[in-house]
This record gives sequence, structure tokens and C-alpha cells, in this order.
Amino acid sequence: MTQLITADLVELDQNLGNSPEDVIRHLAGRVAANGRASEVEGLFTDAFAREQKTATGVPGGIAIPHCRSAAVTEPTLAMARLSQPVDFGAKDGPADLIFFIAAPAGADQEHLKLLSKLARSLIKKDFTGALRAAASREEIVELVDNALADKPAAAPETVAAPAAATGAAAGGSAASSRTRRIVAVTACPTGIAHTYMAADSLVAAAKEVGVDLQVETQGSSGAKPLDPAVIAAADAVIFAVDVDVRGKERFAGKPVINAPVKRGIDEPAKMVQEALDAADNPHAHRVPHFGAEEQAEREAAEQGEHIGQKLKKALLTGVSYMIPFVAGGGLLIALGFLLAGFDIALGTKANDILANNSLVNLPDGNLALYLGTVFFKIGALSMGFLVPALAGYIAYAIADRPGIAPGFVAGAVSGFMGAGFLGGIVGGLLAGYIAHLIGTWSVPRWLRGLMPVVIIPLLASIIASGAMFLFLGGPIAAITVGLNTWLSGMSGASAIVLGIILGLMMCFDLGGPVNKVAYAFAVAGLGAGSATNQAPWQIMATVMAAGMVPPLAMALATVLDKKLFSLAERENGKAAWLLGASFISEGAIPFAAADPLRVIPASMVGGAVTGALTMAFGVTSQAPHGGIFVFFAIGNVMMFIVSILAGTVVAALIVVALKRWAARKAVDTVESVPVTV
Repeated sequence: MTQLITADLVELDQNLGNSPEDVIRHLAGRVAANGRASEVEGLFTDAFAREQKTATGVPGGIAIPHCRSAAVTEPTLAMARLSQPVDFGAKDGPADLIFFIAAPAGADQEHLKLLSKLARSLIKKDFTGALRAAASREEIVELVDNALADKPAAAPETVAAPAAATGAAAGGSAASSRTRRIVAVTACPTGIAHTYMAADSLVAAAKEVGVDLQVETQGSSGAKPLDPAVIAAADAVIFAVDVDVRGKERFAGKPVINAPVKRGIDEPAKMVQEALDAADNPHAHRVPHFGAEEQAEREAAEQGEHIGQKLKKALLTGVSYMIPFVAGGGLLIALGFLLAGFDIALGTKANDILANNSLVNLPDGNLALYLGTVFFKIGALSMGFLVPALAGYIAYAIADRPGIAPGFVAGAVSGFMGAGFLGGIVGGLLAGYIAHLIGTWSVPRWLRGLMPVVIIPLLASIIASGAMFLFLGGPIAAITVGLNTWLSGMSGASAIVLGIILGLMMCFDLGGPVNKVAYAFAVAGLGAGSATNQAPWQIMATVMAAGMVPPLAMALATVLDKKLFSLAERENGKAAWLLGASFISEGAIPFAAADPLRVIPASMVGGAVTGALTMAFGVTSQAPHGGIFVFFAIGNVMMFIVSILAGTVVAALIVVALKRWAARKAVDTVESVPVTV
């Protein structure tokens, strides 16, 4: 097995800069200089992105920046002992011992276990003391190799504190002849360092107060689930995680303490005490049972939300679940038009071809026509689920699983009556609230099992869909027809004004509520588009093009005048090219967060320019997402590109001008420290 650390990967008593990005960049350069990474920038970007998610400083003057990266060619440790400590976010101050863990994107389990073992060693004071006292690089390497070679006291996936014969929790808990028992799960996004350090820190803290604590580490080197008997005997559970707990239902009913994984390293004793206190508190928060209690917990969490927040959450949930139907269906329809022409959608031509032809009996010997018809029909059937899926998952957001069936049925009724996506929204909300209301009824125990699978879907479907048929469907259908007629008739100045408004909305909060309203409006109407009514497709193109402008503009601005941007912003600018091209507006968020009063207005002006141009040129998009990569689904693609370029240039020039002449802000111009080998 390749040695993880060598003397050439160690820096002793050097000043590597004043910030985490300086240190990470330098160590990334050292890894690349030793032939263990294909490029410095790719490794630095991945490592610094991980650092921005959660600071890697831990108590004791230590930091463990780490990442998985496609740039890494073999698992590597680079270590620096700093002459000038740097703040990596630990509560007890800056770090002088830096271990940079670089793992390949597909690192093997054996290497990951070694990296995890090293992370665990770093919480041992004798080990870190020896690192600080080491006189040479070779001595550092020897210390690390010895730490990795030691046999672990327990299986690496499950950590347990030795059970005390008798034990009592400190800090006010009453003495007991029975050993208190806690189980825990630790997990971080990368699953290399924090997962295992938190586990060992919790075990050590529990041992000090005579508590038996066993941990399931859900990390990169695998996870060995806790014994069900151990979970059953536990008084409480600790979830020190930054990701979802796998198999959470195993802990149902246990008092629970939830916290980020880093708190398990910083405050393990407090978390253990909180778990013991929760075990003694009959009103403590508990892991929900995945049924009625889960619903009750969700409702309790939502009690503080006002009606507007609840409606917004329900609508966005419906849109998010609807998008895959629209995305797949829209792209397939576009492919169908590309192969078979627009007239495939007219009359019954598609149905006639599919009914009378096959691969061995092609229509007029035209394979492209037949395949295009197949693609078009699959896409059209997928788009047919648009309104039912929208309504079904709006109801799901309100009433959980019992709301899905009534919502889908109400959405289908809306489609049947011509009420479109507006009817789907109304039907979904109605079905969800009715299902939720029925779910609150007090019923005999023998009937409870039938409620979510029979009673609630049946009654909610009858009431919500009946209301759509009898009272709501007709008026909503009339509104839908009027809206489609208005959109179809838009041209000239009115269409350009709509484009400006949509462009401003898409760039106002970069993926926030206003952005989502504009996007949801475009996606929900996409199913109404056709060869004879392309207005909904034009709106979709406008929204997508304008949403691409902010990240592309920020990327261009960092090229036009990089001195106006910090090192971190320049790195984000490189990633923003791809994010913008893919229609991921959130790629501009790092810039907006650092300088909102310049970035957001500039982005809005650029988005308005792009929105106006796409509507003026009649650009269309049958795909709800994908940016330039779904070019085949975009009508008048050259003008689509021209519109985006125009808005990008305008926004970039404005943000550069504002940064130059409107109340300069201090920027970090510290360059990376040259790598010496």
C-alpha cells in the first residue's frame, strides 16, 4: 500500500498565510508537487468548498481540512506545523497543527480506514504533544506511521465506552446502581475525519462520568449498525450529524439530542449530559415513530410558521416533485419534434402512426419519423402527469402520505375539466387540508390502521374532487382559458415588459422565494405550450436565460478585474462558469453574500436585459432546466445565446464599476505561498 505521508509532505514551523484558504492552497500545492494530485486548483477548490460547509478546526489547536477530489491520484496526508497559527473556526482559538487529508473520489476502504484512524489519533493529547515536539519531518512521519499501525481497541465502525460496574452521571444526576446507557450516530458529509473524531470524543466524555456509550459511525469506511439489543437498552440517543441518519427508525421513541457533528468534537461532555437529562425528562424530544408520531412531530415543528410560509412550502414541494415529469417529458417532446417535425403534434397523426406502424413496418420507410413519434408520445404521456403530480405533492406537503392519492385525483379532475395548473394548485391545497383534517379525527384503535390507507384517501378524494366537479373546476377553467389567451396574444412591448419583470425576479434573490415564484410560474405553464401556442415556451426560455446571468456575470467580472475580488471569490468564479451555463443561479450566492448591495442590483439589470431580449426575439424552451446543455430543446438557440451574453456583459460591467467607484471594500489580496520541496 502506498505510504500516506512522506517527509516531502510535511511543513515545519512555517508561516503559510493568514487565512484557511492560504494554508489549504499551499498544502494542495505540496500534494500536487509530490505527484499525488493532477492539479492544484481542482484540489484546492474541492477542499476549500468543504471548509466553507463546516469549519474543520477542532479543540487543541488542530485543524483537519479534508476532501474527496477527482484531482487526487492517491490518498495523501500533508501536514504543517505553523509558526503563525491560523483560525480554522475552533472555539478555543487558532490552529498550529494542520493535517490536510486528500482522498481520491473513489478511495478504497482500506485507505479510508487509515485516514479515519489518523483523525481519531488527533484527539489524543500525547499524540499531538509529540507532533509539536518533533524536531524533524522524518520524526513527524514516524509518529503518524506509528499511530496508523496501532491496532484499534474496537472495530472502527462502532465505538463503545467500557461499561462501568456502577455509574452515575455528573452534573446533578442522581446516583444509580444501574449503568446509564446512551447510543449515538455520528456522520459528516465527507465521512473521513469529523465522523470518527466526534465518535471518540463522545465515548471519552461518557467514560469520564461512568456512562456506557456506543457509537455507530456512518462514514466513508463503512458502517456497522448498532446491535438492536444495544439500542433497545439505551436510555437516550445522540445524533451528531451533518447528513441524514441512515436507519433512523431503529431509534424510534428514544429521547434524542440532535446537533452538528462538530459539536460532538467541541462539546462532547455537554452533549452526554444533555442526553442524560433528556432520558430523565418525560417531555423530552424523541425520535419519531414513522407513522402518526412522525406526522405529529412535523406538525409541532411547523406550529411557528404563518399561513403564508406553509402555503409557499406546499407549493414549492409540489413544483419540485413535478419537475422530473416536465423535464423528461419536455425533452422527449423536443426530440420528437427534432426527428419528426412539429406537425407530429397536430390532430391524431401521432396516434395513427403508432397504431398502424412498428419498427418492421415503418411509416413510408421513415425511421426518423417513427422514432420521433415514439419520443413525442412518451413525452406527451409524461407531461400528462404534470397537473396530477403537482396537486398530489402539494397535498403530500400538507398531509403527508395520506394526502397523495386525493391530491393526484383532484389534479386529474382539474386536467379533465381544463382547469390546468391553477386547478391543480387549488385541488392539491384542498385535498391536502381535507386529508389533514380527517387525520386529526379521534377514532377507535381498531380503525386507526385503516385511516391512512383507506379512510383518509377515500373521503378526501370524494370531498376535494367533488368540489372541483361541482363548484370550482368551471370557474378555474375559465380563468385558465383567459390567461392562456392573454399570454398567447402577447407581442411587442407587452411581451418585453413581461420579460423584464421575469428577469428581475429571477435575479433578485438567486434561488430564493421570488426566484422560485417566477420559475414555478414558468414550469407550471409549460404543459400548455404547443406548436400553435408558444407563449408558455417563451416564458420558460426567458426564466432560464435570466437565471443563468448572475453566476456567468460574476465569473466574467472576476476575469475582467480580479483584484476587486478575494481569493475565495476568484475560485468561486471559476466554478460559476459551469454553474451559470447549467442554469444554477445559486452559483452567484457567494458573491451576493459578500457584497449584496453591488452584486444583486447588477445581476437584476443584467437579468432584465436578457429577459427583454429573449421575449423580443421569440426564443422558446421546451425544457425546464439544463441551461445551454439542452440546446436541442430551445427554439432560436442563437438568439438565446446572444441574449444571455448581453445580460452577462452588462451585469459584469456594472458590478466591476460599482466595486471600483462606489465605496470600495477591503479585499483579500494575499497570494498563495510558493510550494517548496
